[in-house]
Amino acid sequence: MHDSFFKKIEQKTGVSMDEVFALANAIQYADFSDEKQVKKIVRKVSKVAGKSISSDFEDQIVKSVISKGNKLNLNEIASMMNQKKE
Repeated sequence: MHDSFFKKIEQKTGVSMDEVFALANAIQYADFSDEKQVKKIVRKVSKVAGKSISSDFEDQIVKSVISKGNKLNLNEIASMMNQKKE
């Protein structure tokens, strides 16, 4: 893809493509039964999304992801973050 395409995405979202690719890489190789890994990913998603979440809500998301194992749905996590505001 062209750099101009990525620049447009960065301008619209305020998120660098490096951050997006790092998050995608972390998700691709994550063990979603490992609480520490899932917690790191939830924190990265929160940071990239610009949404702060309480530690209690973070724990709820982590438990939800772990219970579903490899059936992780980023849209579901994003939706949970949008519903719950600190």
